[in-house]
Amino acid sequence: MIRQVPMGVYVPGNSLIHRTPPMLKIGLLIAFIIFARGIYTPLVPIVLMAIARIPLKTAWSQVWPVLPVLAVLFAYQWWQISLMRAAEITAGILAALMLATLITLTTKLEAMMEALERFLAPTKKIGVPVDTIVLAFSLTLRLLPLMLATVGEVLDARKARGANTSLLAFGTPVVIRSMRRAQAIGDALVARGLDD
Repeated sequence: MIRQVPMGVYVPGNSLIHRTPPMLKIGLLIAFIIFARGIYTPLVPIVLMAIARIPLKTAWSQVWPVLPVLAVLFAYQWWQISLMRAAEITAGILAALMLATLITLTTKLEAMMEALERFLAPTKKIGVPVDTIVLAFSLTLRLLPLMLATVGEVLDARKARGANTSLLAFGTPVVIRSMRRAQAIGDALVARGLDD
């Protein structure tokens, strides 16, 4: 079973990275994505993870799920453009994902949502549904780890039964469980008057 999934782990600590305000972290991440270039960009999040004292095992468990996708992207870009350009693109995406992971590893979800709500608060005056936006972000961040955990549970169950590699046999229970969870969350939101 998947025990540590992306955006599903918080590592307590008192490092400079942990103490940095959540919105500043997000702002720096956006700036990094816009301006950082080169094949050495993944060194930045590696150094920051070391500063934050993130255990190597935890960091690896958060990053490895995206590596197969990045490998396919790298191969495609190499075929379409060039080896160096493919390396730069893949390194940039990997670095951005690692930094985003670092934010979730060093920031409690509650603190992140509170910071987002404070940041968007001035827009309430022009009718922006701040509470709904914050709730949507919060649910998304909570449901992604649950979705991956569901995938892990289904894979474990199929392995225990010695099931075949049918995509239908794998996808059906994942979809059914996900729909049941979404329905339960929807019912809970309606019961609390959040169905607008």
